[in-house]
Amino acid sequence: MNLDTIGKGIKKYRLAKKLRQEDLAEKVGLSANYIGMVERGEKTPSLESFISIINALEISADMVLADVLNTGYTVKSSLLNERMSKISKEDRERVYDVIETLLKHSKITKV
Repeated sequence: MNLDTIGKGIKKYRLAKKLRQEDLAEKVGLSANYIGMVERGEKTPSLESFISIINALEISADMVLADVLNTGYTVKSSLLNERMSKISKEDRERVYDVIETLLKHSKITKV
């Protein structure tokens, strides 16, 4: 299992919230050095630390764990559906056209 993706997810959402490692560390009562090691995949946070981090970032665990869960594609699909619902009908149709083109040229079995 490639757990460094957990750290990458934490970093992604930390940056989206415009927080420095020091800011996040202060919010959760951990050191900035520890947050950095988690984000680089050098450390895996304990469950307690993980919960503190995602609560501080105001995100759900599945958002960070999507790449390591067997159901991760379901999570990603839900997140994409949510984002798609916020764009115009014309933009949605363009996105679907791109997806259809990619699927046509993928190695999947044609149905």
